[in-house]
Parts: sequence; C-alpha cells; structure tokens
Amino acid sequence: MARLFPQPILSIVIALVWVLLVNDISAGAVALGILLGWGIPKLTSRYWPDKPRIRRPFAVLEYFGIVLKDIAVSNVQVAYWVLFRRGDTLRSQYVTVPLDLTTAEAITALAGTITLTPGTVSADLSADGRSLLVHCLETTDPAATVAQIKERYERRLKEIFE
Repeated sequence: MARLFPQPILSIVIALVWVLLVNDISAGAVALGILLGWGIPKLTSRYWPDKPRIRRPFAVLEYFGIVLKDIAVSNVQVAYWVLFRRGDTLRSQYVTVPLDLTTAEAITALAGTITLTPGTVSADLSADGRSLLVHCLETTDPAATVAQIKERYERRLKEIFE
C-alpha cells in the first residue's frame, strides 16, 4: 500500500485542494483531483528523504485553531494601522528569532505561520538553520515579539514534530 500511495495524507490534501481551487464538485473535477493526489506524491516520492513524523496529531488541530485566531486578529490590527495611522508612525523592524526547532518540517511550518499572519513576514533562515529573520510591521519591543513567537508557535510545533 505504501508503494502505491507513498504519502496518503498528502494525496488527500492535494485532491481536496484541487476540488476547492476548481470550485466544482463534478465527477471530472473529483477524478482529476484524485489523479493529481495520487500522481504528484508518486512522482516526487524519491525526493522525500524521510516521511515527516507527527508525534501528536491532535495538537495539530489546536495549533490550526490558534493560527486561524491570530490571522483574524492580525487582519483587524493591520487594517487599523493602514487606515488610521500614517506610514512614518509605524515602528517596523526586523527581529531575529533563535530556533529550538531542528526538523525541516517544523521550521517550514513556523516560517509559513509567521508569513500567513498579517503584519509579519519570514524574511530569511540562517545558513545553519538556527535562527529566523522576521520583519514586523509594528513592534515596540522586539524581545516581546520573539518571546510571543516562541511561546505561541514554536513551542507547539516542537510538541507536534519533535
């Protein structure tokens, strides 16, 4: 079964994303989604050195909920900043987040989460993979921003992946 479906969860996600992108639940769209969900992981399986290990799958749901809430709150904050503040009053800056994460999947999830949250962007990963450069649209205390990222996201990703 693993030879036929090397990444079953990825296959399901690809099929669902395809149907959502097409915005059509016809037999053809579903069939093409299933074909893509099977074919893409099958063709790329040799490039995946190891399957990502998720140690606490139910913690993913908690993490997903926190990220959705943070995205909603950040959308309102950024809209306020854009609509009611002058650009020269924003205190944007780069902060360096030292990483305790070691797996590539966890670091990628953290960088993606930071970028998905309005007002922050993951700008660079250090060559040794031990720190992440993050641009914050508004921050008065870079140390507090780093602490918030580590507590809110990194700690949970460490529980999930490591």
